[in-house]
Amino acid sequence: MKFLDLIRMSSGNLWRRKLRTILTVLGVVIGTASIVVMVSMGLALNKMMMDEIEKNGGLTTITVTGSEGGYTTYMAVGEEEEQTSKLKISDETVEQIKQIDHVKVASPVLDGISMVAKQGRYTGQLYQVTAMSREALESMNFEFVQGGLPKFGTSELQFIYGNQVICDFSSRKDGMPDYWVTQELPDVDFDKTMYYYFDADAYWTSQQSDMETDYEEESSDDSTQNTAPLKKYKYKTAGVLAGGTEDYYAYSYSVYCDIEPFLTQVKKVFRNKVIPNQPTTKSGKPYKMIYYNSVYVRVDDIENIDTVQKEIRELGYKAYSDSENIKSQQKQFRTIQLVLGCIGAVSLFVAAIGIANTMMMSIYERTKEIGVIKVLGCNLSNIRTLFLMEAAFIGFIGGVIGLALSYTISAILNRFGASFLGEFMIVGDGGTASYIPPWLALAAVAFAMMVGMIAGFFPALRAMRLSPLAAIRTE
Repeated sequence: MKFLDLIRMSSGNLWRRKLRTILTVLGVVIGTASIVVMVSMGLALNKMMMDEIEKNGGLTTITVTGSEGGYTTYMAVGEEEEQTSKLKISDETVEQIKQIDHVKVASPVLDGISMVAKQGRYTGQLYQVTAMSREALESMNFEFVQGGLPKFGTSELQFIYGNQVICDFSSRKDGMPDYWVTQELPDVDFDKTMYYYFDADAYWTSQQSDMETDYEEESSDDSTQNTAPLKKYKYKTAGVLAGGTEDYYAYSYSVYCDIEPFLTQVKKVFRNKVIPNQPTTKSGKPYKMIYYNSVYVRVDDIENIDTVQKEIRELGYKAYSDSENIKSQQKQFRTIQLVLGCIGAVSLFVAAIGIANTMMMSIYERTKEIGVIKVLGCNLSNIRTLFLMEAAFIGFIGGVIGLALSYTISAILNRFGASFLGEFMIVGDGGTASYIPPWLALAAVAFAMMVGMIAGFFPALRAMRLSPLAAIRTE
């Protein structure tokens, strides 16, 4: 018997009992949809985590700090000055790391200076000013809603604003950001020039002094005892990072800039003074050399992360990467996916019982037909294939319809259920509650067909083993 004849006979036999076939297929539909939706929810968690890590720098990024975690703990004390100086992150440290194999980018990171920005009547506290090399800024693959990276080779200091920094600008006397009071963004235009104060503490101290002067009646001699006005500097904004006020990323409240012009300006502003958050000698004097908070390292491939980290640690520094945590988190997510998949598999198991029952009933109803086929000389393997194909057809049809239902449920979950599921599954507003990759769709249909064929295997064996004469005599 030709293969096409088997396909025609098996598909035709299914529709002899349409209602029974439809009910059996419905069981497969529910089982397939249950598995796909359950597994897709676990995959969504993993995808969200991976996307977040990629936005924070990616799996090929290493953060290097001193052996105690930061340079503020490395203040020299007497005879310990020479020993502790080895633990600080300097330009020499960066050059050492650059020489390590598989390191694509190694940039010093300076982010301990808090600044104040002003434009018109608005004042913004810039808590997280991060200075990095131009090469490092490029490797972070920022998405901009306005502007972009500073022009290559420019010596002018320009700043890149995170998407939520604007929320910290205030026009109020009490300093409370306008957005948190009125829920309306301040009228700050990043396309226009912004004025900056590099010493935030000194700025707010001067503002407090002015306020006290306004409220106290003092003589003109007393009021002239205030220190000279702080010098302000004006710079252009290079760009604003993508995202709305409701979108939070690792860079949302950060302000980035090229480290070379930033250091030039900082050294000028704090000449002969201690730069904020920099180590000092025992006598409280600043070092001539700048020490950094950390080193941003980009490795060429995730497979080389562990090797590079090991070499950095051998230099005496700490090296962190998201790849260290990703393995344990992915193991947890795989466990979640397994549990959810097993819950959905219960429905498909019930559907398999339904397929087996349908096939057994079909054999009982077609016993005489099977006997005639055998008497006519049909190969036993063809009879087995015929019934296996009928079971596979049930699995295939149910799998395809179940997959379509899964996509519908997934769309509904992503549209309406993300906020609700966020209370239980770390899914925020606008997040992904269900994610169905192509491989899961193909695997679901293939699995449904396999379950159908397994369920139909023993009925097919029974049909193959029927005695031809006994089958013909059956009424």
